[in-house]
Amino acid sequence: MGACAEPDTIDCRRCDAVCCRLSVTVMPDDAVPAYLLDTDEAGRTVMARNDEGWCAAIDPYHLRCTIYSQRPAICRQFSMGGDDCRTVRQDYRRQQHEASTFFPT
Repeated sequence: MGACAEPDTIDCRRCDAVCCRLSVTVMPDDAVPAYLLDTDEAGRTVMARNDEGWCAAIDPYHLRCTIYSQRPAICRQFSMGGDDCRTVRQDYRRQQHEASTFFPT
């Protein structure tokens, strides 16, 4: 298994919640509380982010969505361990690996 390889089983309880760092477009039918919404540079309604780039709905201490039952449709479609999940995790791990070799500790 290489530096960027993924395990066969993915469990959100043991994840860096990298999906919660993606831009999330909110659709008109989504029932997201207004205080968690923002507008991106293209004028689309998106989930707001905190200062560290996380989705504003994430509980940073437990890495859980605070509006799970009201989360946007795109979040509902993003399946744990699915192709998109694995791709995002691999990209994140690759970026982390590249950063650690560029800025060794």
